[in-house]
Parts: sequence; C-alpha cells; structure tokens
Amino acid sequence: MSPTRRAAVLGSPIAHSLSPVLHRAAYDALGLTGWEYGRHEVGEAALPGFLAELGPEWAGLSLTMPLKRAVIPLLDEITPTAASVEAVNTVVLTPDGRRLGDNTDIPGLLAALRERGVQQVERASILGAGATASSALAALSRICTGEVTAYVRSEARADEMRGWGERLGVAVRTAPWERAAEAFAAPLTIATTPAGATDALAAAVPDRPGTLFDVLYEPWPTALAGAWADRGGAVVGGLDLLVHQAVLQVEQMTGRSPAPLAAMRAAGEAALAAR
Repeated sequence: MSPTRRAAVLGSPIAHSLSPVLHRAAYDALGLTGWEYGRHEVGEAALPGFLAELGPEWAGLSLTMPLKRAVIPLLDEITPTAASVEAVNTVVLTPDGRRLGDNTDIPGLLAALRERGVQQVERASILGAGATASSALAALSRICTGEVTAYVRSEARADEMRGWGERLGVAVRTAPWERAAEAFAAPLTIATTPAGATDALAAAVPDRPGTLFDVLYEPWPTALAGAWADRGGAVVGGLDLLVHQAVLQVEQMTGRSPAPLAAMRAAGEAALAAR
C-alpha cells in the first residue's frame, strides 16, 4: 500500500543528510504510520520539474544547498523569516496545491541556544560569511544587544556581511580571517565554516571561554569544539541545530505539535555513532 502522506529532503549532494533519520523518528513517536520521508538528489536545474511532478500525497519538503534560494521563485508565498535572509529550507504543500516557504534554521538556532541557557548576549562573533552565516546573523538580530563581528576571508564576503547587517538591523563589523582568534573574546561565537576550517584555531581558545555554537555535526566534536569543552566553555553543536529546525518542520508538515524532540535527537545521535 502506498503511503498516505509523503515528505522528503532535496539537495545536492544529499546522501549524507540526517533529515530522514530525524523525521522518521518523529513519525514513529507520533504514531504516524501512514507517513514516509525520503531523500532525493536534486540540483537547481531539476528543481522545477521535480516540484511539478509532486502529487496530492506530498505534505512537505526540506531543502539544503543549493536549493534554498533557487526555490523561492517557484513558491506561492514565503514567510517574513525566510524573506529576511532570502533562503527557504522548508516547503509546506497544502491540500489546495499551494507551496509555502519558510526558514526554520533561524528559529532552530535560537531554540538550540535557549536550550543551553543563552537568551541574550551583549556582543557576538561569527566565523565565516556563507548562507549559514546570514541565518546566524538573523538569529543574532533577535538576541544580541550590541555589535557582531564577522571574521571573513575576502573583502567581497565582508561587504556581503555588512549588507546583511544593514538589512537585518544588526551592527556588523568585519575583520580578516587572520584575526579570527579574536572572536573568542565575545560571550558567543558562532562558527559557520566547513569541516576543518577552524581546526587551527583550537589552540587559541582562552582559559575561560563563553559559548561556542559550531554548526557542524560531522565530524564531531570538531577540534575547536573539543578544545572549547576542555576549557570549560559551553558548546552547542550542529546536531542541536539540525534537530531543532527539524522539529519545526515536522510540526508544519504534519500539523502535530509538539514534535518529539528527545526521540529525534536520540535517533540522530545513534545514526552519527553508527557512521
């Protein structure tokens, strides 16, 4: 028998995605036996055709790179949160055929920080300037009362981050990557860089660090996160972000709330341990 409802994660590459593990764990915990969550390798060029072929059994999609911006022209509506960073990671497909886009990365970042007791900071640092950095900046616009410093590798990236700051109403100062160790003086540092990019900074972690949010979840812990924890600092990891943003996706796609955070996190941890 075919499932009554379907959802999936799309992107390229996509084989590494933990989203199926998290969403399926939620379906099991919620008793949604008629739901299926898949994984599809889809690039920008193939996205319009993929969406056009979706039938009424489809409830929603999770999107990763390179689709978060490419999908926007294909949607009927996006939320203010998604519009603020021009990035959609969640598409809800309504029974009347509408495609509604949202960004759960931003509230997911905030929820992961709240879980570690970070409600507000007077200043913060961001390592990197990619798409995740803009989401981090959007999250900081809600909890940071002072300046955000972004450590970047090029003047073009610096201009981009200052532009996002103006758009989001955040005071953003930029500094070259060569000075990235200075980021650790802030009470909150968010690392948004690819695997290995911050390894050389591990030796620069101060004796009494604040909070580190490292958005990677594999490999884990990163060299930076390990050194941070060894010095007694609070560490928020990429799995925390992934789980919290997936919780919001499950709630939107299924209409069931609250989503089972603990069951989803446990499934994610088990999947990572088995890799």
